[in-house]
Amino acid sequence: MTALAAIIAAATSWAVLGVLVRRAGLLPLDVPNARSLHVRAVPRGGGLAIWVGWFAGTLWLPGARPWLGPLLAVIAVSLLDDLRGVSPAARLTVHLAAATAWAWLAGPALNPVVAVLAVVWMANLYNFMDGSDGLAGAMAVIGFGAYAAAAWLAGSVAVAPLLALAAAALPFLLRNAPPARVLLGDVGAVPLGFLAAIFGITGWQERWWPAWFPVLIFLPFIADATATLTYRLLRGARIWQAHREHYYQRLVQIGWGHGRTLALYGALMVAIAGSSLVVLAWAPAAGIVLLIVWAAVLALVFAAIEYHWRRRGVGFEESKG
Repeated sequence: MTALAAIIAAATSWAVLGVLVRRAGLLPLDVPNARSLHVRAVPRGGGLAIWVGWFAGTLWLPGARPWLGPLLAVIAVSLLDDLRGVSPAARLTVHLAAATAWAWLAGPALNPVVAVLAVVWMANLYNFMDGSDGLAGAMAVIGFGAYAAAAWLAGSVAVAPLLALAAAALPFLLRNAPPARVLLGDVGAVPLGFLAAIFGITGWQERWWPAWFPVLIFLPFIADATATLTYRLLRGARIWQAHREHYYQRLVQIGWGHGRTLALYGALMVAIAGSSLVVLAWAPAAGIVLLIVWAAVLALVFAAIEYHWRRRGVGFEESKG
């Protein structure tokens, strides 16, 4: 059943994505501007194929889905934002309402306010990190793949939908790898972050994994987005405005390009996920120590990027705004 769900999800996602990419006009174009990292227009909204594939591969599986209605609401507002644009206030309102609805339906052991804020922040930070070719797709495949492996270790039936989600994201990653032929769009990135948080909290509540595990699995995204937001807040920047100050964005701008940036972040994702699964299987009590170690490693990586960014003076005037 697990393998069948993953195969259906991947095959359907691949087929739908192929149609979306080949038929001009089905997806809106992401036109380059001063805040983007691309030099040519690329279709965006390819994340829609992930959801068609995942639903095809999993909705026939047994089990409760308190996240389904809220997820559909997030997908809908995100798709509308890709097609026509939705104000930040309206988007945030839907995100908060969806996270609150899930918290009410699922009744997480975590404080409901904390749970809602965690879900909303994860949904948005995942979207912030979707700006360089292959990055968000790789995080989806590796992150939800690691979730699936951990669920398998715990003997949970959740291994099937989690593996199917990683499988549904794989065709997108192949077409989004540098140079990208299609972009994820809000319809892909925001719901992926939404589910990363919901499944992370659910797994902790159901004892599939300790609380440190989901944080560590998605740490490359959590650390980059949170550090960047904090940096901009302290500098008095307008945090609601689009920018190119995430560390992955700086890497692209100082000459690493999309390919080498993906190689670095992808290596970090694989190393963090692999070490997390080893510790989860053999020494789960050491998870907090592993989290601290990887946080320190990422801090050093970010410091090195900051150093070279300042040394080259790339985007100095932008950083002051």
